Amino acid sequence: MIAPSILSADFAHLAEEAGAVAGADWLHVDVMDAHFVPNLTIGLPVVESLLKATEIPLDCHLMIEDPGRWAPPYAEAGAHNVTFHAEATDDPIAVARDIRAAGSKAGLSVKPGTPIEPYLEILREFDTLLVMSVEPGFGGQSFIPEVLAKARIVRNLVDAGELRLLVEIDGGINADTIEAAAEAGVDCFVAGSAVYSTADPGATVEKLRRQAASAWAR
Repeated sequence: MIAPSILSADFAHLAEEAGAVAGADWLHVDVMDAHFVPNLTIGLPVVESLLKATEIPLDCHLMIEDPGRWAPPYAEAGAHNVTFHAEATDDPIAVARDIRAAGSKAGLSVKPGTPIEPYLEILREFDTLLVMSVEPGFGGQSFIPEVLAKARIVRNLVDAGELRLLVEIDGGINADTIEAAAEAGVDCFVAGSAVYSTADPGATVEKLRRQAASAWAR
């Protein structure tokens, strides 16, 4: 699965930018509050507008404080998947259950320096694990390969039948890094600048999908 990130799109033409990647599996929306991360992007009103402008399922990545308060409204609005950060709450299970009750899939994200082991037991409450392969907050950063160890751990548990969830990765994903991520067991690849910096974003999505599928087959 390929999820282009509109963080790298033209914010003045988001409907057109979504249309440029019409073949994508998800459209990744980075919500930042300038508190949990040192950047401010878009919020719920823009997501509500995007939902009217595209049929691509929205994958909302909330890099915000207090997700217990702010995450469920994204689900209520119609986002397909709503992901929040493990580091932003003391009760991730409660937040996940509220997101699911509001009608969306629930995702948990961890920063590059956050170990996955303390969260393995609660991943049964989630539909998605988003492994950050850059520090959250800004697009265009370089991929941190060490985080792939987390993906491998969770992939092994999924393959063993102990978990049922999708493994997603976000940060520095491009033609040079997507195969290593696929080989580590990642299911869904968020790509921002690697897609939207090209002349044909839709063709780039398909190229990245073929690369990932080839690596998976190996």
